[in-house]
Amino acid sequence: MADSKKVWTTLITNTAYLTGLLTLDHSLKKHKSAYPLVALYTDTFPPEGHKALDDRAIAKKHVKYLLPKLHKDFTNDPRFYDCWSKLTPFSLVEYDRVVQLDSDMLVLRNMDELMELELDAPSMAGKGDKVFAASHACVCNPLQKPHYPNDWVPEKCAFTSQHSNPDEAQKTGASASFGLGIPNGGLQVVNPSNETYQLIVDQMSQDSSMDYDFADQSLLGDLFSGRWVALPYTYNALKTLRWQGVHHQIWRDDEVKNVHYILSPKPWDEKEGEHAEESHAWWWKANRERLDAEKSRGIDDGF
Repeated sequence: MADSKKVWTTLITNTAYLTGLLTLDHSLKKHKSAYPLVALYTDTFPPEGHKALDDRAIAKKHVKYLLPKLHKDFTNDPRFYDCWSKLTPFSLVEYDRVVQLDSDMLVLRNMDELMELELDAPSMAGKGDKVFAASHACVCNPLQKPHYPNDWVPEKCAFTSQHSNPDEAQKTGASASFGLGIPNGGLQVVNPSNETYQLIVDQMSQDSSMDYDFADQSLLGDLFSGRWVALPYTYNALKTLRWQGVHHQIWRDDEVKNVHYILSPKPWDEKEGEHAEESHAWWWKANRERLDAEKSRGIDDGF
């Protein structure tokens, strides 16, 4: 457990993302965050993973594996089975502020200001207009995945609306209600609240949870429609936004604070020096720094 009242958290259910988590932790420390990262682990997380966290003095906390009452088939995207558990930070009332991060992220600049961002007080019980903060999901479906919803098109994407004013896109997000109004679940800024969490749990028990194609972020976008704070893309810079023809109009390498390596392959699934795209080289550089530093401390466990 961390003794700070404000923390970064990341969910870990197996060792497939552990290398990403360790490099995320390294990047937070490299950019001098004043706040610790807490690994939220489920029962499925194995002993060798625990040892890796303990050897690096990364705080951890056990959480339950969340699933809706009704089973939804995510065969096309198995990662979404784990994503429900990313709603857990809303319940962590021992903390005043939780910023949930995906383990396939890399911090490029300090973003501790998220710990001070104005949100509804927990006493508002999820009834206010600033329940949480996040960046928008990109709903362009640039890879044309056939199982994605038909309304996931560039015209409905909040980032498309910012193409004409890229300077503004570095500082503010499009309206939370623009287009499909879906937050990306990779980064969530939360004031934990038992009452707000209960609203989420109650929603997960509804038959409508079967309609949530993107698990946690679909639920949040529906339950708190238009009542969340939209952050600029820079805090959750989906790597696909950088691609030519997606949202390259707003992307600026030197403005990005946190890059999110969505989709496959993950950088650590490739060989160093043989990465598929330039943004993966940023991750490999940080990972190499981490490994060298760990080896100097006698840590060399293959993660």
